Amino acid sequence: MSHATLADRHPSIDIADRRLFRTFAYVGGRWTGAADGAALGVSNPADGRWLGEVASLSRAEAEQAVEVAHVAFQTWSYSLPQQRTAVLRRWFELMMENREDLARLMTLEQGKPLSEARGEIDYAASFVEFYAEEAKRPNIEGVTSHLPDAEVELWREPIGVAALVTPWNFPSAMLTRKAAAAIAAGCTVVAHPSKETPFSALALAELAERAGLPAGVFNVVTGQAPTVVEPWMEDPRVGVLSFTGSTPVGKLLYRQGAETVKRLVLELGGHAPCLVFADAEMDNAVAEAMTAKFATSGQDCLGANRILVERTVYEEFCARFAEATAALTVGPGLDDPDIGPLMNEKAVSKQEEHVADALARGARVLVGGKRHKAGPLFFEPTALADVPADALIFREETFGPVAAIAPFDTEQEAIARANDTPYGLVAYLHTLDPRRIYRASRALQFGMVAVNRTKVTGAPIPFGGMKQSGLGREGARQGLEAFTEIKYVCRDWA
Repeated sequence: MSHATLADRHPSIDIADRRLFRTFAYVGGRWTGAADGAALGVSNPADGRWLGEVASLSRAEAEQAVEVAHVAFQTWSYSLPQQRTAVLRRWFELMMENREDLARLMTLEQGKPLSEARGEIDYAASFVEFYAEEAKRPNIEGVTSHLPDAEVELWREPIGVAALVTPWNFPSAMLTRKAAAAIAAGCTVVAHPSKETPFSALALAELAERAGLPAGVFNVVTGQAPTVVEPWMEDPRVGVLSFTGSTPVGKLLYRQGAETVKRLVLELGGHAPCLVFADAEMDNAVAEAMTAKFATSGQDCLGANRILVERTVYEEFCARFAEATAALTVGPGLDDPDIGPLMNEKAVSKQEEHVADALARGARVLVGGKRHKAGPLFFEPTALADVPADALIFREETFGPVAAIAPFDTEQEAIARANDTPYGLVAYLHTLDPRRIYRASRALQFGMVAVNRTKVTGAPIPFGGMKQSGLGREGARQGLEAFTEIKYVCRDWA
Protein backbone atom coordinates (compact mmCIF):
# COMPACT_ATOMS: atom_id res chain seq x y z
CA MET A 1 0.00 0.00 0.00
CA SER A 2 1.39 3.43 -0.89
CA HIS A 3 1.95 6.01 1.81
CA ALA A 4 -0.59 8.31 0.15
CA THR A 5 -3.23 5.60 0.29
CA LEU A 6 -2.35 4.88 3.92
CA ALA A 7 -2.74 8.55 4.76
CA ASP A 8 -6.15 8.63 3.10
CA ARG A 9 -7.30 5.65 5.16
CA HIS A 10 -6.02 7.08 8.44
CA PRO A 11 -6.61 10.84 8.39
CA SER A 12 -6.41 11.01 12.22
CA ILE A 13 -2.70 10.11 12.16
CA ASP A 14 -1.03 13.49 11.78
CA ILE A 15 2.71 12.80 11.65
CA ALA A 16 5.41 13.93 9.23
CA ASP A 17 6.87 10.52 8.40
CA ARG A 18 3.95 8.31 7.43
CA ARG A 19 6.19 5.25 7.30
CA LEU A 20 6.26 5.27 11.10
CA PHE A 21 2.58 4.40 11.16
CA ARG A 22 2.52 0.62 10.74
CA THR A 23 -0.52 -1.65 10.95
CA PHE A 24 1.15 -5.05 10.47
CA ALA A 25 3.19 -7.10 12.91
CA TYR A 26 6.95 -7.17 12.37
CA VAL A 27 8.39 -10.71 12.28
CA GLY A 28 11.63 -11.88 10.75
CA GLY A 29 12.30 -8.52 9.15
CA ARG A 30 8.93 -8.50 7.36
CA TRP A 31 5.69 -6.62 7.94
CA THR A 32 3.04 -9.28 8.14
CA GLY A 33 -0.69 -9.48 8.67
CA ALA A 34 -2.58 -12.35 10.25
CA ALA A 35 -3.11 -15.27 7.88
CA ASP A 36 -6.83 -15.20 8.61
CA GLY A 37 -7.03 -11.42 8.27
CA ALA A 38 -7.86 -10.88 11.95
CA ALA A 39 -7.28 -7.36 13.23
CA LEU A 40 -7.81 -5.21 16.32
CA GLY A 41 -9.11 -1.65 16.21
CA VAL A 42 -7.41 1.21 18.05
CA SER A 43 -9.13 4.47 19.02
CA ASN A 44 -8.04 7.80 20.45
CA PRO A 45 -9.16 7.81 24.11
CA ALA A 46 -9.60 11.60 24.03
CA ASP A 47 -12.46 11.58 21.55
CA GLY A 48 -13.11 7.97 20.56
CA ARG A 49 -12.01 8.56 16.97
CA TRP A 50 -10.83 5.48 15.11
CA LEU A 51 -7.10 5.56 14.47
CA GLY A 52 -6.63 2.28 12.66
CA GLU A 53 -6.27 -1.42 13.20
CA VAL A 54 -3.38 -3.79 13.66
CA ALA A 55 -2.92 -7.40 12.73
CA SER A 56 -4.07 -9.88 15.37
CA LEU A 57 -1.75 -12.84 14.96
CA SER A 58 -2.75 -16.40 15.80
CA ARG A 59 -1.13 -18.80 18.22
CA ALA A 60 0.66 -20.53 15.36
CA GLU A 61 2.01 -17.21 14.12
CA ALA A 62 3.21 -16.32 17.62
CA GLU A 63 5.03 -19.67 17.73
CA GLN A 64 6.57 -18.92 14.34
CA ALA A 65 7.93 -15.65 15.70
CA VAL A 66 9.85 -17.63 18.33
CA GLU A 67 11.24 -19.89 15.61
CA VAL A 68 12.43 -16.86 13.64
CA ALA A 69 14.02 -15.33 16.74
CA HIS A 70 15.63 -18.66 17.67
CA VAL A 71 17.24 -18.95 14.25
CA ALA A 72 18.47 -15.36 14.42
CA PHE A 73 19.90 -16.02 17.89
CA GLN A 74 22.40 -18.52 16.46
CA THR A 75 24.10 -15.64 14.65
CA TRP A 76 23.32 -12.60 16.80
CA SER A 77 24.57 -14.22 20.00
CA TYR A 78 28.02 -14.52 18.38
CA SER A 79 28.04 -11.01 16.93
CA LEU A 80 30.78 -8.66 18.04
CA PRO A 81 29.80 -6.29 20.85
CA GLN A 82 30.93 -3.43 18.61
CA GLN A 83 28.29 -4.45 16.06
CA ARG A 84 25.55 -4.41 18.69
CA THR A 85 26.78 -1.04 19.89
CA ALA A 86 26.72 0.48 16.40
CA VAL A 87 23.19 -0.70 15.62
CA LEU A 88 21.78 0.35 18.98
CA ARG A 89 23.47 3.73 18.69
CA ARG A 90 21.87 4.28 15.30
CA TRP A 91 18.48 3.23 16.69
CA PHE A 92 18.87 5.85 19.42
CA GLU A 93 19.77 8.54 16.88
CA LEU A 94 16.75 7.72 14.73
CA MET A 95 14.45 7.90 17.75
CA MET A 96 15.72 11.38 18.56
CA GLU A 97 15.45 12.50 14.93
CA ASN A 98 11.82 11.33 14.89
CA ARG A 99 10.99 12.44 18.44
CA GLU A 100 8.02 14.62 17.54
CA ASP A 101 6.33 12.01 15.35
CA LEU A 102 6.83 9.30 17.97
CA ALA A 103 5.40 11.57 20.66
CA ARG A 104 2.35 12.55 18.59
CA LEU A 105 1.67 8.93 17.71
CA MET A 106 1.83 7.99 21.39
CA THR A 107 -0.51 10.80 22.42
CA LEU A 108 -3.03 9.78 19.76
CA GLU A 109 -3.26 6.18 20.91
CA GLN A 110 -2.51 6.54 24.64
CA GLY A 111 -3.94 9.97 25.44
CA LYS A 112 -1.12 11.39 27.57
CA PRO A 113 -0.32 15.11 27.27
CA LEU A 114 2.02 15.82 24.39
CA SER A 115 4.80 17.23 26.58
CA GLU A 116 4.73 14.03 28.65
CA ALA A 117 4.85 11.96 25.47
CA ARG A 118 7.93 13.89 24.32
CA GLY A 119 9.47 13.23 27.71
CA GLU A 120 8.76 9.53 27.37
CA ILE A 121 10.46 9.39 23.98
CA ASP A 122 13.54 10.98 25.52
CA TYR A 123 13.34 8.47 28.36
CA ALA A 124 12.85 5.55 25.97
CA ALA A 125 15.75 6.62 23.79
CA SER A 126 18.02 6.96 26.82
CA PHE A 127 17.82 3.20 27.41
CA VAL A 128 18.89 2.49 23.83
CA GLU A 129 21.83 4.88 24.18
CA PHE A 130 22.81 3.44 27.58
CA TYR A 131 22.77 -0.18 26.43
CA ALA A 132 24.58 0.71 23.23
CA GLU A 133 27.47 1.59 25.51
CA GLU A 134 26.95 -1.32 27.92
CA ALA A 135 27.02 -3.86 25.07
CA LYS A 136 30.82 -3.73 25.11
CA ARG A 137 31.20 -4.25 28.87
CA PRO A 138 30.12 -7.78 29.93
CA ASN A 139 33.66 -9.14 29.82
CA ILE A 140 35.02 -12.50 30.90
CA GLU A 141 35.85 -12.33 34.59
CA GLY A 142 38.91 -14.02 35.99
CA VAL A 143 38.63 -15.70 39.38
CA THR A 144 41.47 -16.80 41.62
CA SER A 145 41.59 -20.56 41.26
CA HIS A 146 40.95 -22.80 44.24
CA LEU A 147 42.48 -25.78 42.40
CA PRO A 148 46.14 -26.46 41.59
CA ASP A 149 47.16 -26.08 37.94
CA ALA A 150 43.72 -24.77 36.92
CA GLU A 151 42.48 -21.51 35.45
CA VAL A 152 39.00 -20.31 36.38
CA GLU A 153 36.86 -17.96 34.31
CA LEU A 154 33.28 -16.74 34.43
CA TRP A 155 31.62 -16.01 31.10
CA ARG A 156 28.39 -14.05 30.64
CA GLU A 157 26.43 -15.48 27.74
CA PRO A 158 23.06 -14.43 26.28
CA ILE A 159 20.21 -16.53 27.62
CA GLY A 160 18.36 -17.07 24.32
CA VAL A 161 15.10 -15.72 22.96
CA ALA A 162 13.68 -13.01 25.22
CA ALA A 163 9.91 -12.54 25.40
CA LEU A 164 8.88 -9.00 26.30
CA VAL A 165 5.34 -8.00 27.29
CA THR A 166 4.72 -4.28 27.66
CA PRO A 167 1.85 -2.11 28.99
CA TRP A 168 -0.20 0.71 27.54
CA ASN A 169 0.77 3.47 29.98
CA PHE A 170 4.41 3.73 28.80
CA PRO A 171 4.28 2.07 25.37
CA SER A 172 7.72 3.20 24.18
CA ALA A 173 9.88 3.37 27.29
CA MET A 174 8.86 -0.03 28.67
CA LEU A 175 9.75 -1.62 25.34
CA THR A 176 13.15 -0.03 24.89
CA ARG A 177 14.12 -0.57 28.54
CA LYS A 178 13.71 -4.30 27.96
CA ALA A 179 14.63 -4.68 24.31
CA ALA A 180 17.81 -2.60 24.31
CA ALA A 181 19.18 -4.57 27.26
CA ALA A 182 18.29 -7.92 25.70
CA ILE A 183 19.74 -7.03 22.31
CA ALA A 184 22.91 -5.60 23.87
CA ALA A 185 23.37 -8.87 25.76
CA GLY A 186 23.13 -10.87 22.52
CA CYS A 187 19.56 -12.10 22.87
CA THR A 188 16.90 -11.91 20.23
CA VAL A 189 13.47 -10.54 21.03
CA VAL A 190 9.81 -11.36 20.57
CA ALA A 191 7.78 -8.44 21.93
CA HIS A 192 4.06 -8.14 22.54
CA PRO A 193 2.73 -4.59 23.03
CA SER A 194 -0.61 -3.84 24.63
CA LYS A 195 -3.48 -4.02 22.16
CA GLU A 196 -4.50 -0.49 23.26
CA THR A 197 -1.18 1.06 22.17
CA PRO A 198 0.45 -1.04 19.43
CA PHE A 199 1.45 1.77 17.07
CA SER A 200 4.24 3.10 19.29
CA ALA A 201 5.91 -0.32 19.36
CA LEU A 202 5.55 -0.79 15.60
CA ALA A 203 7.06 2.65 14.96
CA LEU A 204 10.07 1.60 17.03
CA ALA A 205 10.33 -1.57 14.93
CA GLU A 206 10.38 0.57 11.79
CA LEU A 207 13.26 2.60 13.21
CA ALA A 208 15.07 -0.54 14.38
CA GLU A 209 14.91 -1.85 10.83
CA ARG A 210 16.31 1.42 9.49
CA ALA A 211 19.07 1.22 12.11
CA GLY A 212 20.22 -2.09 10.69
CA LEU A 213 19.03 -4.66 13.21
CA PRO A 214 19.22 -7.98 11.36
CA ALA A 215 16.01 -9.80 10.49
CA GLY A 216 14.68 -11.85 13.38
CA VAL A 217 16.56 -10.03 16.13
CA PHE A 218 13.65 -7.74 17.05
CA ASN A 219 10.11 -8.95 16.41
CA VAL A 220 6.85 -7.23 17.40
CA VAL A 221 3.86 -9.56 17.57
CA THR A 222 0.50 -7.81 17.83
CA GLY A 223 -2.78 -9.41 18.83
CA GLN A 224 -4.61 -10.73 21.87
CA ALA A 225 -2.30 -11.22 24.85
CA PRO A 226 -3.36 -14.79 25.81
CA THR A 227 -3.10 -15.96 22.20
CA VAL A 228 0.38 -14.51 21.75
CA VAL A 229 1.99 -14.95 25.16
CA GLU A 230 0.77 -18.41 26.25
CA PRO A 231 2.75 -20.30 23.57
CA TRP A 232 5.82 -18.26 24.47
CA MET A 233 5.50 -19.36 28.08
CA GLU A 234 5.32 -23.00 26.97
CA ASP A 235 8.28 -22.80 24.57
CA PRO A 236 11.64 -23.81 26.12
CA ARG A 237 13.48 -21.77 23.48
CA VAL A 238 12.19 -18.66 25.24
CA GLY A 239 14.77 -18.37 28.00
CA VAL A 240 13.50 -15.25 29.72
CA LEU A 241 10.26 -13.31 30.06
CA SER A 242 10.24 -9.64 30.99
CA PHE A 243 6.77 -8.34 31.85
CA THR A 244 5.45 -4.98 33.00
CA GLY A 245 1.84 -4.95 34.14
CA SER A 246 -0.53 -5.87 36.92
CA THR A 247 0.38 -8.13 39.82
CA PRO A 248 -2.44 -10.64 39.10
CA VAL A 249 -1.21 -11.14 35.53
CA GLY A 250 2.38 -11.30 36.76
CA LYS A 251 1.43 -14.11 39.15
CA LEU A 252 -0.23 -15.99 36.28
CA LEU A 253 2.91 -15.71 34.16
CA TYR A 254 4.99 -16.78 37.16
CA ARG A 255 2.99 -20.01 37.34
CA GLN A 256 3.14 -20.57 33.60
CA GLY A 257 6.90 -20.02 33.52
CA ALA A 258 7.52 -22.74 36.09
CA GLU A 259 6.96 -25.54 33.57
CA THR A 260 10.02 -24.55 31.54
CA VAL A 261 11.87 -22.90 34.46
CA LYS A 262 12.07 -19.55 32.71
CA ARG A 263 14.03 -16.59 33.95
CA LEU A 264 11.48 -13.94 34.94
CA VAL A 265 11.76 -10.18 35.26
CA LEU A 266 8.45 -8.86 36.59
CA GLU A 267 7.70 -5.17 37.08
CA LEU A 268 4.27 -5.29 38.71
CA GLY A 269 1.91 -3.07 40.66
CA GLY A 270 2.79 -0.25 42.98
CA HIS A 271 0.96 1.45 45.83
CA ALA A 272 3.36 4.24 46.65
CA PRO A 273 3.20 6.17 49.92
CA CYS A 274 4.22 9.82 50.05
CA LEU A 275 5.26 10.83 53.58
CA VAL A 276 5.33 14.54 54.41
CA PHE A 277 6.82 15.47 57.80
CA ALA A 278 6.32 18.81 59.52
CA ASP A 279 9.92 19.85 58.91
CA ALA A 280 9.62 19.40 55.14
CA GLU A 281 10.00 22.41 52.87
CA MET A 282 6.28 22.90 52.16
CA ASP A 283 6.48 24.48 48.70
CA ASN A 284 8.64 21.62 47.48
CA ALA A 285 6.58 18.94 49.24
CA VAL A 286 3.32 20.12 47.65
CA ALA A 287 4.86 20.50 44.18
CA GLU A 288 6.55 17.10 44.28
CA ALA A 289 3.45 15.38 45.67
CA MET A 290 1.47 16.84 42.78
CA THR A 291 3.96 15.46 40.29
CA ALA A 292 4.07 12.08 42.02
CA LYS A 293 0.27 11.81 41.93
CA PHE A 294 -0.81 13.35 38.63
CA ALA A 295 1.95 12.46 36.14
CA THR A 296 0.56 10.40 33.24
CA SER A 297 -2.90 11.47 34.45
CA GLY A 298 -2.31 9.26 37.49
CA GLN A 299 -1.89 6.14 35.33
CA ASP A 300 1.54 5.23 36.62
CA CYS A 301 2.74 2.40 38.86
CA LEU A 302 4.98 5.01 40.52
CA GLY A 303 1.98 7.20 41.34
CA ALA A 304 1.65 8.44 44.93
CA ASN A 305 -1.46 6.54 45.93
CA ARG A 306 -1.33 7.32 49.67
CA ILE A 307 -0.29 10.78 50.82
CA LEU A 308 0.39 10.78 54.58
CA VAL A 309 1.03 14.15 56.24
CA GLU A 310 2.13 14.94 59.78
CA ARG A 311 -0.85 16.36 61.66
CA THR A 312 0.73 19.69 62.66
CA VAL A 313 0.98 20.72 58.97
CA TYR A 314 -1.89 18.59 57.66
CA GLU A 315 -4.50 21.32 57.09
CA GLU A 316 -1.95 23.61 55.46
CA PHE A 317 -0.80 20.86 53.13
CA CYS A 318 -4.38 19.88 52.23
CA ALA A 319 -5.33 23.47 51.43
CA ARG A 320 -2.29 24.04 49.24
CA PHE A 321 -2.57 20.66 47.53
CA ALA A 322 -6.26 21.26 46.80
CA GLU A 323 -5.51 24.69 45.34
CA ALA A 324 -2.86 23.22 43.05
CA THR A 325 -5.16 20.36 42.04
CA ALA A 326 -7.97 22.77 41.14
CA ALA A 327 -5.57 24.64 38.85
CA LEU A 328 -4.75 21.59 36.72
CA THR A 329 -5.95 21.75 33.14
CA VAL A 330 -7.84 18.87 31.52
CA GLY A 331 -8.25 18.04 27.84
CA PRO A 332 -7.07 16.06 24.81
CA GLY A 333 -3.40 15.17 24.90
CA LEU A 334 -2.56 17.08 21.73
CA ASP A 335 -3.69 20.28 23.48
CA ASP A 336 -0.95 19.52 26.05
CA PRO A 337 -3.02 19.84 29.23
CA ASP A 338 -1.93 18.68 32.68
CA ILE A 339 -4.42 15.79 32.67
CA GLY A 340 -5.49 13.79 29.63
CA PRO A 341 -8.09 11.06 29.22
CA LEU A 342 -7.93 7.74 31.00
CA MET A 343 -7.35 4.64 28.92
CA ASN A 344 -10.83 3.11 29.02
CA GLU A 345 -14.22 3.10 30.74
CA LYS A 346 -13.04 0.58 33.31
CA ALA A 347 -10.42 3.05 34.51
CA VAL A 348 -12.96 5.85 34.87
CA SER A 349 -15.38 3.60 36.74
CA LYS A 350 -12.60 2.70 39.16
CA GLN A 351 -12.11 6.38 40.02
CA GLU A 352 -15.83 6.70 40.76
CA GLU A 353 -15.77 3.55 42.89
CA HIS A 354 -12.79 4.69 44.94
CA VAL A 355 -14.21 8.16 45.53
CA ALA A 356 -17.63 6.83 46.56
CA ASP A 357 -16.09 4.24 48.89
CA ALA A 358 -13.82 6.80 50.57
CA LEU A 359 -16.69 9.23 51.11
CA ALA A 360 -18.87 6.48 52.55
CA ARG A 361 -16.09 5.77 55.07
CA GLY A 362 -15.77 9.38 56.21
CA ALA A 363 -13.42 11.07 53.75
CA ARG A 364 -14.17 14.52 52.38
CA VAL A 365 -13.74 15.95 48.88
CA LEU A 366 -11.40 18.93 48.71
CA VAL A 367 -11.73 19.35 44.97
CA GLY A 368 -13.08 17.33 42.03
CA GLY A 369 -14.67 13.97 42.60
CA LYS A 370 -16.57 13.21 39.40
CA ARG A 371 -16.31 12.72 35.66
CA HIS A 372 -15.10 15.70 33.65
CA LYS A 373 -17.14 17.38 30.96
CA ALA A 374 -14.28 17.05 28.45
CA GLY A 375 -15.48 13.58 27.46
CA PRO A 376 -16.50 10.11 28.63
CA LEU A 377 -12.95 9.02 29.52
CA PHE A 378 -12.00 12.13 31.48
CA PHE A 379 -12.11 12.43 35.28
CA GLU A 380 -11.69 15.57 37.32
CA PRO A 381 -8.37 15.99 39.14
CA THR A 382 -9.46 15.08 42.64
CA ALA A 383 -8.14 15.47 46.17
CA LEU A 384 -9.68 13.59 49.09
CA ALA A 385 -8.84 14.35 52.72
CA ASP A 386 -9.28 12.33 55.93
CA VAL A 387 -9.17 9.07 54.02
CA PRO A 388 -9.40 6.13 56.45
CA ALA A 389 -6.95 3.25 56.29
CA ASP A 390 -9.65 0.75 55.29
CA ALA A 391 -10.80 2.72 52.23
CA LEU A 392 -10.34 0.97 48.88
CA ILE A 393 -8.12 3.76 47.63
CA PHE A 394 -5.71 3.05 50.50
CA ARG A 395 -5.76 -0.69 49.81
CA GLU A 396 -5.29 -0.89 46.03
CA GLU A 397 -3.93 1.10 43.11
CA THR A 398 -6.23 3.83 41.82
CA PHE A 399 -4.41 4.38 38.53
CA GLY A 400 -6.08 7.71 37.92
CA PRO A 401 -6.15 11.39 38.96
CA VAL A 402 -7.55 10.91 42.46
CA ALA A 403 -5.28 11.81 45.39
CA ALA A 404 -5.95 10.36 48.87
CA ILE A 405 -4.60 12.26 51.90
CA ALA A 406 -4.60 11.33 55.60
CA PRO A 407 -2.82 12.59 58.74
CA PHE A 408 -0.32 10.83 61.00
CA ASP A 409 1.10 11.72 64.41
CA THR A 410 4.44 9.92 64.77
CA GLU A 411 7.29 8.71 62.59
CA GLN A 412 6.66 5.14 63.69
CA GLU A 413 3.01 5.39 62.67
CA ALA A 414 3.91 6.86 59.28
CA ILE A 415 6.41 4.10 58.49
CA ALA A 416 4.03 1.37 59.63
CA ARG A 417 1.20 2.71 57.50
CA ALA A 418 3.51 3.13 54.50
CA ASN A 419 4.65 -0.49 54.78
CA ASP A 420 1.11 -1.81 55.29
CA THR A 421 0.75 -3.07 51.73
CA PRO A 422 1.77 -6.16 49.76
CA TYR A 423 3.45 -3.82 47.26
CA GLY A 424 6.91 -2.31 47.49
CA LEU A 425 7.89 -0.41 44.36
CA VAL A 426 8.63 3.20 45.37
CA ALA A 427 8.14 5.44 48.39
CA TYR A 428 8.37 9.25 48.55
CA LEU A 429 9.79 10.89 51.66
CA HIS A 430 9.74 14.60 52.51
CA THR A 431 11.76 15.76 55.51
CA LEU A 432 14.86 17.89 56.14
CA ASP A 433 16.06 15.89 59.16
CA PRO A 434 19.11 13.86 58.01
CA ARG A 435 18.68 11.34 60.81
CA ARG A 436 15.05 10.76 59.85
CA ILE A 437 16.01 10.45 56.19
CA TYR A 438 18.40 7.64 57.13
CA ARG A 439 15.99 5.90 59.50
CA ALA A 440 13.03 6.08 57.17
CA SER A 441 14.99 5.09 54.06
CA ARG A 442 16.16 1.97 55.90
CA ALA A 443 12.72 1.16 57.32
CA LEU A 444 10.63 1.67 54.17
CA GLN A 445 10.08 -1.70 52.46
CA PHE A 446 10.33 -0.45 48.91
CA GLY A 447 12.79 -1.03 46.10
CA MET A 448 13.22 2.70 45.51
CA VAL A 449 13.03 5.66 47.90
CA ALA A 450 12.79 9.23 46.61
CA VAL A 451 13.79 11.83 49.21
CA ASN A 452 12.48 15.39 48.76
CA ARG A 453 11.92 14.76 45.06
CA THR A 454 9.85 12.68 42.66
CA LYS A 455 12.04 11.99 39.63
CA VAL A 456 14.42 9.14 40.41
CA THR A 457 14.22 6.84 37.39
CA GLY A 458 16.64 6.71 34.48
CA ALA A 459 18.71 4.36 32.39
CA PRO A 460 21.68 4.13 34.82
CA ILE A 461 19.61 3.00 37.84
CA PRO A 462 18.16 -0.47 38.63
CA PHE A 463 14.38 -0.04 38.52
CA GLY A 464 12.25 -2.51 40.46
CA GLY A 465 10.42 -3.31 43.64
CA MET A 466 10.12 -5.59 46.64
CA LYS A 467 7.36 -7.94 47.78
CA GLN A 468 4.54 -8.28 45.23
CA SER A 469 5.81 -5.40 43.11
CA GLY A 470 8.00 -7.77 41.15
CA LEU A 471 11.20 -9.69 40.57
CA GLY A 472 14.51 -8.50 39.24
CA ARG A 473 15.58 -5.08 38.03
CA GLU A 474 15.46 -3.17 34.75
CA GLY A 475 17.92 -0.51 33.66
CA ALA A 476 21.55 -0.20 34.76
CA ARG A 477 24.03 -3.05 34.56
CA GLN A 478 21.56 -5.29 36.40
CA GLY A 479 19.06 -4.88 33.58
CA LEU A 480 21.50 -6.32 31.07
CA GLU A 481 22.56 -9.15 33.36
CA ALA A 482 18.93 -10.32 33.53
CA PHE A 483 19.31 -11.49 29.92
CA THR A 484 22.51 -13.46 30.50
CA GLU A 485 23.63 -16.71 32.07
CA ILE A 486 26.92 -17.18 33.91
CA LYS A 487 29.08 -20.00 32.57
CA TYR A 488 31.93 -21.22 34.75
CA VAL A 489 34.96 -22.56 32.86
CA CYS A 490 37.67 -24.44 34.77
CA ARG A 491 40.63 -25.11 32.47
CA ASP A 492 43.70 -27.29 32.91
CA TRP A 493 46.46 -26.76 30.36
CA ALA A 494 48.19 -30.05 31.13
